[in-house]
Amino acid sequence: MANHFSALKRARQTARRSARNRANTSRLRSALRQLRESLAKGDKQAAEQVYRQTVSALDKAIQKGVIHENTASRYKSRLSARLNALK
Repeated sequence: MANHFSALKRARQTARRSARNRANTSRLRSALRQLRESLAKGDKQAAEQVYRQTVSALDKAIQKGVIHENTASRYKSRLSARLNALK
């Protein structure tokens, strides 16, 4: 364990930031999983509603630095294509 005051402070900050990043990543993965499950069920109405929430979660993940903007764009594109493929 660190002994210097500055190193102790850095350890505290790292622990806080790691917890925050883990929570944000988990929130995003849960939203993506929920959308994929609703797409698998085939209910287009429910899937459209979950899609809007997932896009919002992706945009928030970009702002928080969890994922890159292009990665989120790719997710949105692929998920919307799957949503539009539903009948």
